[in-house]
Amino acid sequence: MPHIRPTAKHVRHVLMFLIIPAVSTATGAAFAQTEWKSGIVWPQPPVVDPGPEGKTVGSPPPGAIVLFDGKDLSQWHGGRRWLVADGVATSRGGSISTKQSFGDCRVHVEWASPSKVSGHGQGRGNSGVYMMGKYEVQILDSYNNETYFDGQAGAIYKQSPPMVNACRGPGRWQTFDVVFRAPRFNKDGSLQSPAALTVLHNGMVVQNNFQLLGETAWHKPPEYEAHPAKLPIMLQFHGNPVRFRNIWVRELKPIVGKKPEKAKDGKTDLLGCVTLDGKPLSGAVIAFHGSTGKPISTTINDKGRYKLKPLPAGVYKITFKAAGDSAKKIPHRYTQAETSGLVVEVSPQVNAYDFNLSSR
Repeated sequence: MPHIRPTAKHVRHVLMFLIIPAVSTATGAAFAQTEWKSGIVWPQPPVVDPGPEGKTVGSPPPGAIVLFDGKDLSQWHGGRRWLVADGVATSRGGSISTKQSFGDCRVHVEWASPSKVSGHGQGRGNSGVYMMGKYEVQILDSYNNETYFDGQAGAIYKQSPPMVNACRGPGRWQTFDVVFRAPRFNKDGSLQSPAALTVLHNGMVVQNNFQLLGETAWHKPPEYEAHPAKLPIMLQFHGNPVRFRNIWVRELKPIVGKKPEKAKDGKTDLLGCVTLDGKPLSGAVIAFHGSTGKPISTTINDKGRYKLKPLPAGVYKITFKAAGDSAKKIPHRYTQAETSGLVVEVSPQVNAYDFNLSSR
């Protein structure tokens, strides 16, 4: 089990209690991290009422990976350090990170700051969701708790305050839904496209596709360093017993389309789908009757789809023919070109014709 180092933001609160700075034995020089500040003057996010607390928000959607279902933290490195009881995990003893790595994903986290208010500012109910272990969405008790705005609950730490303060009171359950797009890097390590975050806090959009300036850190300005396409998610322990429940992640994989094949003459093949009463009309023959020449036909496959070589532009009547009992299922008006009334105008700009037949 790997050792999870405390983050720089954790270190800063330890340093607050050191009276004598640490001294390097090699040089005798004192060293301590200095907090970095952006210098941006942010307006205060308006406070909104996110509504009643309610129970845990439903079951994970299809395809989701459950990271904590209330039983154990076996999906996490360092999970044994945290207390799991009554379906809730309470942070203690260090940060934890997922054993599995993720890139583009949606993460759902339910959390609650301690019911007993202790401390103020960044020392009150502090934790964080670190996407890829580098890009933090801040967890904090921001209910009547003054701190810098780009460090309150729902902030992209030190980069973007939440658009509204949707924080419920101490001890009450809160939800984060985080949609994350991982950064992309070129082969030479340079940035190709930045990371982006959309965050809903208690159902309120607090970050809308914010493009990060780099990693979030306490002691230095944001910058990117090339890293793998997938890395673990981290939940931070910042000295406060923040509670968690119902944590899941769903990887986001875009649907990749395919352009229709082109014939040798450069024209696009004619594609389409035929259904009868909502079901694929498999095994039937579809024919396109033009004003001259023989009809051009093909067989419809078991999924109701067909494909034809490019047709000359023009107006075509459509007929359908099937063998055996299936022929009886095709409405008569669609089996005779001269009576069907089903007509299409084929043009070079259109390459797909669907037909939804009805027996009624």
